[in-house]
Amino acid sequence: MTGGMTPESPRDLASAKLRLDALVDWERRARSGMRPQLEPVRDLCQRLGDPHTRWRCVHVTGTKGKGSTAHLVATALQKAGWRTGLYTSPHVERVQERIRIHGAEVSDEVMASALHRALDAREDAMRAQTPADDATWFDVLTAAAFLIFAEDSCAWVVLEVGLGGRLDSTNIATGEVCVVTNVELEHCDVLGPTRAAIAREKVGIVKPSSSLVTSLPAEDEAGAVLAQVCAELGVPRIVVPMPAGWRQRNAALARAALAELVRRDPALGAHLVPVDAAEVAPLPGRGEWRQVGRTRVYLDGVHVAPALRLVLEEVTQAHGRPAAIVLALGKDKDAPAVLKAAGASADVLLCTTASSGPLRSADDLQAAARAAGYAAHAVQDPLEALQQALALAGASGWVCVVGSFHLVGIVRRATAAIDPKDQSCSPSSRTCS
Repeated sequence: MTGGMTPESPRDLASAKLRLDALVDWERRARSGMRPQLEPVRDLCQRLGDPHTRWRCVHVTGTKGKGSTAHLVATALQKAGWRTGLYTSPHVERVQERIRIHGAEVSDEVMASALHRALDAREDAMRAQTPADDATWFDVLTAAAFLIFAEDSCAWVVLEVGLGGRLDSTNIATGEVCVVTNVELEHCDVLGPTRAAIAREKVGIVKPSSSLVTSLPAEDEAGAVLAQVCAELGVPRIVVPMPAGWRQRNAALARAALAELVRRDPALGAHLVPVDAAEVAPLPGRGEWRQVGRTRVYLDGVHVAPALRLVLEEVTQAHGRPAAIVLALGKDKDAPAVLKAAGASADVLLCTTASSGPLRSADDLQAAARAAGYAAHAVQDPLEALQQALALAGASGWVCVVGSFHLVGIVRRATAAIDPKDQSCSPSSRTCS
């Protein structure tokens, strides 16, 4: 066998992750050279018995809110009694966060078995010189997730797109309902230089048998592309009016997606009740409250300026201004726009970085912030940046950590979940008494 594996090699999760991490991982390197394609993951899944054909699917993409919207749809389906899988990305601490069944992360044993089988299939493809010999880290993980959902007899799977849509690894599945939450400028080196170009990539998840749910009207630059593609395919397009607040927007999109499922299949409506966003715990690192001692820490990997502005406006309206914002940012992100959104919501920006991803240096980010007129300090170590923010906040304030899921993952490991018994330190409270 290739990749250093022998029939006697261990088959546990640690060994599976070692094999997986030897592959190309575009989440941890600059994406300017990325050339996504579907043939490798399609070949990989064919070798695994086409597991993506054994469950029904809702497919979600967009610039902001796609993971949370997918989470809300999956929660409603599982509450209605269907065995439901959820696939999201990225993870912030453990790779198992990406694959959930009925709300719970899959076990180490299940994850290890599926990963090893997907990696074995890739090695078979390498010997046969078929497309899966080029399968990336995300291709293999996606194939393993699809296998897990099939073998756990999931009736429904809700998929969050990793990047774009048309050529994303998840797009070998067919979503009965597809959601495009919104479209902003992101990953322009891969998806295109305009919102219209990016919208064309995202709407690529829509198949002739799908319906589309979106927040974007036809009058919008990106919305016009979605409308055109839906007209060409002859598929329904549902435009959802957007309420104020990002949680409310995610909930509105989830409700519309569920309603469209029922319209397509009325039998689903017998037990399907949309869930309130406030009742569903957020996914790790997506609008999540944590704490260090008595000080609250708000985590969100949001890294696009319009979405960051919306998130910060909502959270500061409810909780006041944070003592400081700890910020890291990818090299491909619009730093001036993101800094403008962050600088308007805090008196101090603590600019940091992380070695686990293609991020700007702390010094570069600080220089850009100061050039824009904001009080900013460069702190190379993200945990030291957190400590400085906590010192500024004290026990009665709170701090905000945004801009990168790589940063959020590091900080999350240094914080604790808020004790549900401690109502004075809940997200609905301004202070921890």
